[in-house]
Amino acid sequence: MNGENMKILITGFEPFGGEEINPSYEAVKLLPQKLQEAEILTMELPVVFGKCAEILVDKIADCKPDVVICVGQAGGRPNISIEKVAINHVDARIADNAGNMPTDETIIKDAPAAYFTNLPIKAMVENMRINGIPAAISYTAGTFVCNDIMYHLLHMINTQHRHIRGGFIHVPFDCAQAAKNNAPSMPIATIAKGLEYAIEAAIDNSSDIVIKGGETH
Repeated sequence: MNGENMKILITGFEPFGGEEINPSYEAVKLLPQKLQEAEILTMELPVVFGKCAEILVDKIADCKPDVVICVGQAGGRPNISIEKVAINHVDARIADNAGNMPTDETIIKDAPAAYFTNLPIKAMVENMRINGIPAAISYTAGTFVCNDIMYHLLHMINTQHRHIRGGFIHVPFDCAQAAKNNAPSMPIATIAKGLEYAIEAAIDNSSDIVIKGGETH
């Protein structure tokens, strides 16, 4: 595969939690308009429960992508982590950017407890690693807006658009944020290159590779 006639939608989030930037969208903005032969479309989403999904649904209807990858900030993580699963649950430790702070709520009533991504995430992680980018698979997208948008996306894929492949990638703080928060960091330019390698693997692999992974705790 070379991505010919393929459209890939990549989203990042606006700043939240008192931060001045969000490295997810700062990195997304650095992506090229084309990777291999695939067209790369980008957009910024609000850190607001529900609203982010509404905007994403409208964008998908408008541009009809083949792949959708949402990207968000995970301050404290040392690497770029691709999420395996989204859960039908929200429990906000802080308020979103509209002041919402739901506690122990279901995202979509009468929907499955969880969805797994259909992206080739092991291939994506492996392509980042062999190109020198710290990367890993994550088995928890949290219970904040990142998990909310991932769950909405995968629910839509499983109920309406089964031809779309989609999922979520978490990225670390950028260096300035890390200095303020005393946390691991990664330069935004490095995050952007990591996203490029992940996208390339999604283009090249219609199904995932078989290599050892998982967690021991």
